[in-house]
Amino acid sequence: MNAKRWIAVVIAIGIFFSSTLFSLTVKFVVNSYSSSGVIDEFIEDMSGERVLKEGALDERIAVIDVRGVIMDTYGGYFSGPQYNHQYTLSVLEDIKYDNSVKAILLRVDSPGGGVYESAELSDKIYEVKEARDIPLYVVMESMAASGGYYISAYADKIYGTKETITGSIGVIMSGLNYTGLLEKMGVEDMTIKSGAMKDVGSGAREALPEDIEVLQGLVDGMYERFVDVVTEGRQLDREYVYTLADGRIYDGVQAKENKLIDEIGYYDNALQDLMTAYELENAQVITYTSMEQNIISQWLMGVSEFMNFGPEIQVGNVDVPTSWKENSGFMYMYRGY
Repeated sequence: MNAKRWIAVVIAIGIFFSSTLFSLTVKFVVNSYSSSGVIDEFIEDMSGERVLKEGALDERIAVIDVRGVIMDTYGGYFSGPQYNHQYTLSVLEDIKYDNSVKAILLRVDSPGGGVYESAELSDKIYEVKEARDIPLYVVMESMAASGGYYISAYADKIYGTKETITGSIGVIMSGLNYTGLLEKMGVEDMTIKSGAMKDVGSGAREALPEDIEVLQGLVDGMYERFVDVVTEGRQLDREYVYTLADGRIYDGVQAKENKLIDEIGYYDNALQDLMTAYELENAQVITYTSMEQNIISQWLMGVSEFMNFGPEIQVGNVDVPTSWKENSGFMYMYRGY
């Protein structure tokens, strides 16, 4: 290597060790003071509302971001920016009792996620919307597929760009059959079970027709509930939804033609429309920031990405931990990447 490359390597190593030392030091402080309440107060200060546009305090529009895979697998304060399921639910619960919030704008950039989490988030959004009787708009960014569409369906109006990837209405469960590999390695599976179906879905044996029947029945039930949400939320004929819900994806133009979204536009367009339609031009616009979105963790993640040690892959503009690609649970998730 030439001198410039050696300098780059030395700098990279220095950044890595300094960031590691910093991370360990902060974690030590957290562990040392967590029981005293000091860290809890610090976290509370770092989390909360952030003003995007000044305006009337008694008329506010809440912008809620759903970015990343919709799963309850938040890794902690130092894992880098990602979707925080419990924090998002708590924000919605607070809005349910905050009479100053007059509208919600959901900003979605997600390939979907777990069946349970997608349904839980969708139910909470619907609960808040109905309890407060306030408008809900959605703006889809680079991707709002599968579970990302599921949580959007009850909106009063959905915006997407021409390039937005959406749709993927359906359920997927994937796994691996590694019996051939085990045989080549001379490894024999030993499973003791109480019933024939106890290890249904195991990759250590060939799937039997009755295994497929059981799993397909579960997938079909979840699929029908997805269709329920789209039919009711978009006020479409169920038979028509079936024609769209074969798992395929659509860009924004196709989604509008198929009545899955209402308008082509960006965040600013959706916000302006919401403000005009509901006479909220003077409203304060706020969003919510959790601890993992603060500048310290952003810096740590930047160092991790620079060193190429980050645990994530890129799906559109969404960071997805690689371990989730191999998740074999039931998913409302687009996996064509």
